[in-house]
Amino acid sequence: MKTTLLVLTTLFLAFSTPGFAQENNPSIEVHVTNIKSNKGNISVGLYKGKDNFLRKTYKSIKVKANKSGVTVTFEDIMPGEYAISLYHDEDENEKLNTFLRIPTEPYGVSNNAKGQFGPPKWEGAKFNVESEIVVQNIKL
Repeated sequence: MKTTLLVLTTLFLAFSTPGFAQENNPSIEVHVTNIKSNKGNISVGLYKGKDNFLRKTYKSIKVKANKSGVTVTFEDIMPGEYAISLYHDEDENEKLNTFLRIPTEPYGVSNNAKGQFGPPKWEGAKFNVESEIVVQNIKL
């Protein structure tokens, strides 16, 4: 009886532990290419919703720059619409340098969207996350 109770308790605890025997939410993999130098960091921001785009990140990741490219992964993402913006923080001051509001450090957004007379728009940068892994290839 004690053995049966011990086995049942162990199974209950194992299956009630977060992440065990449960499906995970999707991930977003971001591959960044065309990095001009190994200096500084690549700062990647994930945005959820049009109103937050380029204003308030939902999640962010910073990695060391590498001329051969970098990959970052946002894990456990709820299904929905998202966009990504990133920049090469060459001087590691943790902000996108600008001159007259024009970026002076390399930057990019999801879908490699480009802005006309201003920053890229949500409509060009957004993508859907539904299931599994979503991959975004962004060229600086």
